This record gives sequence, C-alpha cells and structure tokens, in this order.
Amino acid sequence: MSPDTVPGSTPDAAELPTADFFDFGSLLSVQEQRKLQEVREFLAGEVAPYAKDWWDKAEFPAQLLPKLGGLRLSTPTHRGYSNLFAGLVIAEMTRVDTSIATFFMVHHDLFVESLFEFGSKEQQDRYLDDASNLRTTGAFALTEPEHGSDVAGGLQTTARRVGDQWVLNGAKRWIGNGTFCDHMLVWALDESELEAGRKVIRAFIVDGNLPGVARSRIENKIALRTVQNANITFTDVRIAESDRFAGINSFTDTNYLLRGSRLMVAWQAVGQQLAAFDVARQYALERLQFGRPLAKFQLIQQQLVDMLGNAVASMGMMARIAQLQEDAYVDAKGERHGGASMAQVALAKSYCSARMRETVAMGRSILGGNGIVTDYRMAKIFADAEAIYTYEGSFEINSLIVGRNVTGVSAIV
Repeated sequence: MSPDTVPGSTPDAAELPTADFFDFGSLLSVQEQRKLQEVREFLAGEVAPYAKDWWDKAEFPAQLLPKLGGLRLSTPTHRGYSNLFAGLVIAEMTRVDTSIATFFMVHHDLFVESLFEFGSKEQQDRYLDDASNLRTTGAFALTEPEHGSDVAGGLQTTARRVGDQWVLNGAKRWIGNGTFCDHMLVWALDESELEAGRKVIRAFIVDGNLPGVARSRIENKIALRTVQNANITFTDVRIAESDRFAGINSFTDTNYLLRGSRLMVAWQAVGQQLAAFDVARQYALERLQFGRPLAKFQLIQQQLVDMLGNAVASMGMMARIAQLQEDAYVDAKGERHGGASMAQVALAKSYCSARMRETVAMGRSILGGNGIVTDYRMAKIFADAEAIYTYEGSFEINSLIVGRNVTGVSAIV
C-alpha cells in the first residue's frame, strides 16, 4: 500500500534522496569515497550521540582526540587527498557538530598547516608528528580585543628580540582551542622594526604554559559552545628564537593561511545547510499536524525545496573552488601560483554563509516551537550558523573584498 493512502504514514527518510542532491560526492575517487564513509561512521558513533550534551554544557570532549587523530585526516591534501575531499570532510563534520569541525579546522588548517608551509625542518621535526596525530593541540592567535577585521593594520601585540630570545607582550581574543592548547601560533609586530618606522610581522610557536601566558575562557556564548574560545594575555613571555617562524615576515603570509581556513569555513556553511535539511525533512515526515505529516503541506515542501536549492548551489560553488585549488603549485623559487584567489574565496564564503543563514532560518521555522530547544538539534544548528556567518571574515568584509576586486576601488580603507 502506498504511504499516501494511510494518514500519518510517510516514506523512510533513509530511502529518499540525500541533501547532496547533485551527487558531488561521486566526483571523489573510490578510495576517497570509502574514507569519507569511514568519517561518516565515526561521526555517527563517536560524535552525534553526545554533541548536544557537550554543547549544552559548553564542555570540550578531550577524550575524543585520540580517536579523532586515529582517522589520520590531518591536513588531508598533505596526505594525498584531493581538495574536494578535504572540503567534504569539513562539511560532514559540520553536518554532525559544528564545534568539532571548528576545533579540527583551527588545529589542522591553521596550526598544522603553518608548520607545513612556514616551519623550518627543525621545527617540523619537533612539532609536526605529534600535532598531526593530535597527541598535542594547537591554536591560531591573531585576533585581538580591539582588532578583528582590521587586525592587519591594527595589530598591537609586540615582540622584541633580546639575544637568542624574544619577549612577547600583548593580548589576543576569540582564540579557538585557546584554553587548553599545547601550542599556539602567535602573531606580533617586531618592536625594534616598529621603532624604526617599519611594520614587520613576526610569528611564534608559543607554549601555552610558559610563564607570563594567562588564558581565560570566553563565557556566555550562544554559538559554538563546545569550542573553547579564550582571551589570552602575554606579559614579558620569553620565546626562543628557534620557535620563531623564519618563513613568516609579512601579513601576506598570514593571508595565505587565512585564505585556506576561509575556504574551510565556506565548506562549514555547506555542512550546516546539509544538517538543517536533514533535520527539517525528518521532522516534517514525522510530525503530525491537522491529522497529517507536515511534509504533506505545500508551504513546508516549498521551504524544503528552497533549503535544498541553497545547499546544492553552495556545494556547486565550493566544488569549483576545489577544482581551482588543484591547479595551485609552488615554483622552484618557492613562489606560489594558481589556485583560487582571495577574492574568489571571499565570494564563496560570503555567498555560502548568506545562503546558510536563509536555510537554517527556514529549518527552524519548520520545527516551530521545537526549533528553539536543543533537544531537536535545529536550535543548535541555527545558533552555530551565526558564528560561521561572522568568523574568518564577516559577510560584510568578504563582500567588500570581492567588491574591491571587481571595481578596482576599495571601500574598506
């Protein structure tokens, strides 16, 4: 008997098309498809059943780290995986829990990636293996209490060289993993160069337990509650010259790392939409109103179709960005060429995060009153979307980066 002939009876969502409606996953190699399925199974067993409680309690599951490290997915492209696979991993993590995906990105796509790209051979030998396998954790300390989007020109943290050490002073804010990380990549102005009228950026690997480092958790967040964001102050912190990134000398190097992490946040916007669609459709199939499932109402179907359209359009844009990234290369002089430009990445982040905001709002609407409690997942998805909309360049800043590129005129400075 057809489900349509029995009031309240609906198809099983598992038998319906997935939110990857255009099957972008099929573009992966067979090996990558198998690995992505392994990731899905890991998330279903180790994260999905507990993510709500972690979020509600604002607690980070440190016990998960050995298992997460066991997936061997640190910086996937350095392990031979494609850029599309790397993006879909972040999307799938976000689909289950945005906070865990954010931890993964901060540690791997910023801290570990910086070791690969700018660390000396000696630094890589000391730090890379433990960090790649999550035996140690890292953070990326750039944003400051008074400077977020304008930190490139407003950086106030300083470092002065004294013999074979550097003395670090300043403060950072919104540092993901900052309360517990073993090491952090800290950005500062060279104080001696500044006195000579030059702005020279330095970057350091800083042990989070050094004397003079003070860390406190940012409380009362309404998004990414599992992520441990920190306020960090540095008071006469002494760092060995051997822990300075010799390969970093300007904000251009910072932008290289931020471009990569911004791409991953755009993939998070995709994953957030997949999650919202999954939850909203399941709820619409199961929830009865006026004697029939919500899924039978035309306005509900329209919202689900709009949500799906936003998700598919966002995935299409990100799949193309992944293709562009495959064309990137480093020449014999160590100079980078090809890949997606910062403006292209900025458009992807602004567009996908805007579509995400629409999608999660429709999903929350479909759940009605149940959409504002975390018991039904949608409230958590809805709240976490606000962080994605803002971090790694707000919607507005990314829009202005694109605007500058297409007009030749800057509206920022």
